[in-house]
Amino acid sequence: MSKLLSTITITSVAVASVIGGGIYLTSTQGVRDNSAVANDAHTATLASVWDRETEPNYTGTKDLNVYRSPTCGCCGVWLEHAQKHGFKVEDIKTEDMEALKQKYNVPPELSSCHTTIVDGYVMEGHIPVDDIKRFMTEKPEGFIGLAVPGMPLGSPGMEARDIKQPFQVLAFNQSGEVEVFNEYESY
Repeated sequence: MSKLLSTITITSVAVASVIGGGIYLTSTQGVRDNSAVANDAHTATLASVWDRETEPNYTGTKDLNVYRSPTCGCCGVWLEHAQKHGFKVEDIKTEDMEALKQKYNVPPELSSCHTTIVDGYVMEGHIPVDDIKRFMTEKPEGFIGLAVPGMPLGSPGMEARDIKQPFQVLAFNQSGEVEVFNEYESY
C-alpha cells in the first residue's frame, strides 16, 4: 500500500471514528431497532444490536490480540463488543498497521482499522464476534481469517443510531482469494 493510500485510509478511519463515535455517544432521541435504552434515566445507556449473543456455547479460544492505531476510537468500541461476548482482549496500540497487515497477509482491499489475531487466525475490522466464534468452531479449510473491509456504519463498533449499511463478512485465504462467510442486510 502506498504511503498516500495509507494516509488516506488512516484519515478516513479517524473521520469515521469521530462521526460514528459522536453519533453513538449523543442523546438517545430517535433511537430505533438497533438500540435499546435503559428505563432509569440515571443509568440510560445505548445497548447495541450486537449485544445479542447467537453463539453462546462457544468453547474455543477466547484470547484476542487486537492491533490498532492509538488514536482510533471505534476500535475501542469494538474491543468492548468482544469483551461483552466473553473474549479476553489484549489491546496493542501501534503506529505501523500497514506492516502488521502485510505480515498477516491481509489483502489491501480487505483492510480496515484494526487487526485481531486469535489462535493464529486473522480477523480484520469490525467483525461481529459471533462470526468469529463460528469461524473458530468450523475452521474452514484453507482460510486464514475473516474481514469486514472498511468501516461500515452499523457494524460492531460503528453503531450510528439507526444507520445500518449492509456489509459482508469475508473469509480469505493465504493467496487473497475471498468467499462470503456471512452477510448483513437488515439487522
